[in-house]
Amino acid sequence: MSDTNINLLVKAISSYWPSDPSDKARRYIGQFYDRTRLGTKISGKVEGNHGTYTVTVHLQETNLSSACSCYIGKGGNCHHCIALAKTFVKEPLGFRELETRKIEDVKSMADLEIYLKSVTLETLLSQLRGKGITQKAFAESIGMNTRHLALIKSSEKRNRFYNELGATKLAVLWALEHLADSER
Repeated sequence: MSDTNINLLVKAISSYWPSDPSDKARRYIGQFYDRTRLGTKISGKVEGNHGTYTVTVHLQETNLSSACSCYIGKGGNCHHCIALAKTFVKEPLGFRELETRKIEDVKSMADLEIYLKSVTLETLLSQLRGKGITQKAFAESIGMNTRHLALIKSSEKRNRFYNELGATKLAVLWALEHLADSER
């Protein structure tokens, strides 16, 4: 486990949410399960008033962002996000570090699953843009409405995963590989 990433995340959380959490948030601290960490991104699930919520907190350079699948957590900063952050500060080793794979190291279905969990659709689409393929052109090529593709991409950020997310990531990977093959 990378102590550097843990320390960066604890410092950012302590700076971003320096005060004691509200009573509403306090009751969720330590209640998360399926706690994971990938670099400086943590996530966990918690039973809320209206079902199970998926919560993430992510440090990118100096920007801390959060999201929750609850009805008010779209932009983050709901009491579930604060509770996940405070849970991490209290017990950082209680978060399982996720494995990652580089695309060139994917040799099995298990490797593929690990890779797809560690890469966002937004990242894959930006790789396509680097090859000169716009999001609109990609969506049209697979028979998808561009607004639907945008919804799938933004839903991943908000932890409200569309069923098509994995298939869409695979379609982007196929396009990236096909373009790479055609350029040789």
